[in-house]
Amino acid sequence: MISPRRARRLQRKRYREEERLFLAEGERLLAEATVPPLRVFTEPEQIRRVSTLKTPAGPVGVFPYLDVSPEELLARGRIVVLLEGVQDPGNVGTVIRSAHAFGAGVALSRGCADLYNPKTVRSTMGSLFRVPVARELDPLAFLELARGAGFGLAAATPGGGEPPGSMPGGNLVVAVGSEGAGLSPGVVRACGVRVSIPSRAPSLNAAVAASILLYEAYRRVLT
Repeated sequence: MISPRRARRLQRKRYREEERLFLAEGERLLAEATVPPLRVFTEPEQIRRVSTLKTPAGPVGVFPYLDVSPEELLARGRIVVLLEGVQDPGNVGTVIRSAHAFGAGVALSRGCADLYNPKTVRSTMGSLFRVPVARELDPLAFLELARGAGFGLAAATPGGGEPPGSMPGGNLVVAVGSEGAGLSPGVVRACGVRVSIPSRAPSLNAAVAASILLYEAYRRVLT
């Protein structure tokens, strides 16, 4: 039995990694779960002890880690978005929601926000349970693996690239960096195509850019 004290420790990454367990809060997240929780706290006093929120949003569940290997990620889908250095949990969670909408998987490089950070989990709105995600990846090694598996590779750049419609058809990995730093030069070089989203704004945040490119890739799969 997982005690409230043990569950509360899962608010910290160190203990999540040790136990390979994470917290999901609120009725909506628990309703979206595709794996059974190891424990659900429903009593108000227990929820207050375990919740990461000042105003708890409802029951809190304890779940086993869900991430997959990079090989499984590539085997399970035709479209994958690779995030490099995206440190904002809300952006990572939003990309996972968009990946759910457009039938894609997600690859997170080392240096991205923790997949199981409570803010990331909340911002996925339950899509975390339905999208294959590989994490803590070396981005160059992942791109090489994807190329060997027959995936086309496209890098999102702020300017100077082809329009999104020029992305390769078929299986595709789209690499997106943070709004501030963008993709590393090595990742851009490793991708066969550079794509830039036409925009009146000087830049788009990672979640917006990734969502647009995922939609374009999904549209090409449908047609």
